[in-house]
Amino acid sequence: MNYTLDFASLLSNGYPGLILRGVATTLEMTALAWLIAFALGSLLTVLRTLQIRVLDYLIVLYIAFHRNVPMLVHILLWYFGIAAIVPAFINDRINFLGGEFFYSTIAIGLVTAAYVSEDLRSAIRSIPHGQMEASRTLGLSYLRSMRKVILPQAFIISIPTLTNQTLLLFKNTSLAMAIGLIELTGAGREIESATFKTFEVYLVVTVIYLSISLVLMFVGAYLSKRSAFRAR
Repeated sequence: MNYTLDFASLLSNGYPGLILRGVATTLEMTALAWLIAFALGSLLTVLRTLQIRVLDYLIVLYIAFHRNVPMLVHILLWYFGIAAIVPAFINDRINFLGGEFFYSTIAIGLVTAAYVSEDLRSAIRSIPHGQMEASRTLGLSYLRSMRKVILPQAFIISIPTLTNQTLLLFKNTSLAMAIGLIELTGAGREIESATFKTFEVYLVVTVIYLSISLVLMFVGAYLSKRSAFRAR
């Protein structure tokens, strides 16, 4: 059976604009979820270094919960579960601003934070303990030593793994389609449903995902090489 590719039909009825809006939503969600993951992951890492037993158990429980439950389940839990117990006036405000975007971004950010925390914790373990002792000897408090001496090195060491987590986060935004968010994959599904051009639509979506992923990989490799050069 011969199949003729027809990309021309994707250029009408505002479909290019829909794709661009989907790309913008995906990138916005990626950026916000990454900020949540990076900030919370860093906080969890610092708290675990305090070696407070109860706190450590709670963080371990948090990490185990978010790493062992599928990302899609977390998104559905937030959208259908958490939204149901939030006060009505707050939930109405969230839905007015975009509940699908809000809840899926929170869910993805919280899950990724668990992975970021473990990556940073592994990096801190590779830093000689003498550096903490030296900074404390110079008069820095424990938290200032972490912020000014230990964490900056941990971030540099973790650039390759953090790049991988960023790529996974970016690709996992496609799961928000399950709750009706029109991100890149959701936009592709809308166009495919209207045009029945399945191969053409998802080929375009695939190329866009691949292009953005390659850019993220390039940025991560550049930062890693630059940090290694500055260290030398």
